[in-house]
Amino acid sequence: MAASATGPTAGEYIVHHLGFLQNRKPTGVVDFGVFNFDSIFWATLLGVLGCLLLWRAARKATSGVPGRFQAAVEVLVEMVDSQAKGIVHNAQSRKFVAPLALTVFVWIFLMNAMDLLPVDLIPQIWHGVAPAVGAPDYMRVVPTADLSVTMGLSLAVLLVCLYYNVKIKGAGGWIHELFTAPFGSHPLLWPFNFLMQIIEFVAKTVSHGMRLFGNMYAGELIFMLIALMGGAWSLSATGIGLAIGHIIAGTAWAIFHILIITLQAFVFMMLTLVYVGQAHDAH
Repeated sequence: MAASATGPTAGEYIVHHLGFLQNRKPTGVVDFGVFNFDSIFWATLLGVLGCLLLWRAARKATSGVPGRFQAAVEVLVEMVDSQAKGIVHNAQSRKFVAPLALTVFVWIFLMNAMDLLPVDLIPQIWHGVAPAVGAPDYMRVVPTADLSVTMGLSLAVLLVCLYYNVKIKGAGGWIHELFTAPFGSHPLLWPFNFLMQIIEFVAKTVSHGMRLFGNMYAGELIFMLIALMGGAWSLSATGIGLAIGHIIAGTAWAIFHILIITLQAFVFMMLTLVYVGQAHDAH
């Protein structure tokens, strides 16, 4: 594609694939009036799919010898439950936190796994549909490579943490902690304590979302660069070498990326448990 005289250049190809199906272009670095419809659609679809898979496993669970699907789900549930028990020591809280962590892991894994689809598969399908419905020719299919999605997830975790701070410690106890930890309860230290607490909440939330976004964005870029190798093939020694390199690099990176998408889902889930667990601890 990139080598074609009438096709886009490598830079134009990547820029186009990094574009979102939006209601309008953003007017600044932060514009809350912009909606990335492709990210919303795929995130919602995969969230529903994840819930259906877990519901199906629960519905077909038996006390006998489990099938492969049920066994896989049971292993996953036991893993998440053991991690929740080790971090969140309040048994009542775990009734909500453990299913939340399981949902987070499955949902993020499915969103990350969209990166394993061929780069041009769904965008090319949308390329044929978009003109018919009068929509822009943009379709990005990895929701976790969208910063607004990952930051939305991390903000949701922050809200859960704030809820448990108030529930476990009481409104007065949490406010007291905001002004007396970590340096002490002397009135002169209250402004510094409050500032440090706010910085901690902001830093945890931003790093939580940015870590997932950065890894998935980088992985998406590498897949695009590998796709460009295949698009530049021709009946020459260099062109055939690029085609072979495209197959080898694409296969190797896809296999390695399976580890990345799983690890990133696990890390996000674990940090969710850690942050919620910290909300239960008194300083």
